[in-house]
This record gives sequence, C-alpha cells and structure tokens, in this order.
Amino acid sequence: MTSNAGHVLWSGIASPEHAAGVAASLMGPDMFSGWGIRTLSTAMAGYNPISYHIGSIWPHDNAICATGLWRYGFGEEASRVAAALLEATQYFRDARLPELFCGFDRDSSPYPVPYPVACSPQAWAAGATFQLLEAMLGLAPDAANHELQLRRPTLPAWLPEVRLQNLVVGDAVVDLLVRRSDGSTGVEVLRRTGDLDVVVRV
Repeated sequence: MTSNAGHVLWSGIASPEHAAGVAASLMGPDMFSGWGIRTLSTAMAGYNPISYHIGSIWPHDNAICATGLWRYGFGEEASRVAAALLEATQYFRDARLPELFCGFDRDSSPYPVPYPVACSPQAWAAGATFQLLEAMLGLAPDAANHELQLRRPTLPAWLPEVRLQNLVVGDAVVDLLVRRSDGSTGVEVLRRTGDLDVVVRV
C-alpha cells in the first residue's frame, strides 16, 4: 500500500466506489502520520520512516493526494492533509517545506523529523503549498467562462483566515479573504478588476 494510489484520485480515473476505498486507505493510521501521507504503509514489511521512498512524507505527493481527495468529494480529508502539511511548515527553516521529511507518527513525534539530505529549497515542494491551498479552498478557476469557484472551502481550526492577493483568472484579477468563524468558512471579495464572477459553493 503506497501513496501512489492517491494519484489515481488526482487524475480522475477511479470509479466513485473505488475512490472511497482509496480515500479510506490513505487516511488510515498506517498511511497518514498526522504530518502527512506516507509513501508506504507501516503495515508493509519494507516500511522505514527514514527511507527516501518507503515510508517518508513528500509534500508534493501529499498535495497531489489532497487534490484527488477533494476532486471526489472528500473535502474534510483533503483539508486534513493540507492542514497537516501547512502546520509542518512552522518547524522548517523559513517556513519552507523541504523535498521530504521522515514518516514518524505524530503521536510519537511532536514535530516533523527532518530528512537529513532533503533538498530545501526544492521546486516541487515549493509548488506543493499552492496546490494544498487549492485543495483546502476548493479553488476552481474557469477563465473561458470568467468564473472562479470556491467549492466547499475549509480552513483548519488553527488557521483563522487566508488572504489571496492578485489572483489572476484570464484577464481578471481578484483579492479574496477567506475567514473561519463558528466552525464555518466565509469568503469576502476585497478587490476585483475585469469580468469575473466569484461563486462559493457549500
């Protein structure tokens, strides 16, 4: 059991019934460490939390899984993955996600354990932050139809608000404030230039 199954959700090739099984597997305690989804389940004989590919946590891999979970309607699970990775940033230098980190369980390690030779900065880890944000807020831009949807946006309890500035959709530019209050998430359009409808779906 590996995190590669999450890529099946991201690509959209899974049937709904299979997607539910993949989601349950990815979020099980053997795969989800509390800091992210491991590359290999702890139940597998080869699991090693400090191995490059068989037990570590890769931010870009988690971003792909989170986007796939969101695509199939598992918004809570997608937000949980995104929140874990974003929370992990506070433990790394300059709040920068590294190429990977160790797959130790959060119950036994109160902080994400660095992988000794992980690259940082690293391009796909840097890009993962934006994809995680996309999954958490359900961002779905449609430039051809002059529309930006936020589908079931969710913020974790520790993150009260997110401000997006200079978000370009086609020829339009928009600034958004996404705020969490009383367990729900609201969206405010702070600035908009050009022809763009901002649609929030809950």
